[in-house]
Amino acid sequence: NKKAFVELLFWKSPAAACEMTKGYSSLQEGEGTAQLRVPPWTPQQEQELRELYWKYKEVEGGDIIAAILAHLPKPGRTRRQVVKQLVRM
Repeated sequence: NKKAFVELLFWKSPAAACEMTKGYSSLQEGEGTAQLRVPPWTPQQEQELRELYWKYKEVEGGDIIAAILAHLPKPGRTRRQVVKQLVRM
């Protein structure tokens, strides 16, 4: 790709970098960034997250997020997703 140096000036996701190296039509349907989308939080999940936060908020020297992650139902969320949702709420 003769113009790859121009593309390197801009931030790329892993899927975009893979496309650059393997060709622009290399990603199959359902791969890449579309597959990585996070399902939205339901009101029930938000309420459970809120309750778990208030339950573990006062624990001294403990990691609140780790305690919340341990008590979330499966399939669980990532640490980053939980922190982002707590900040948003």
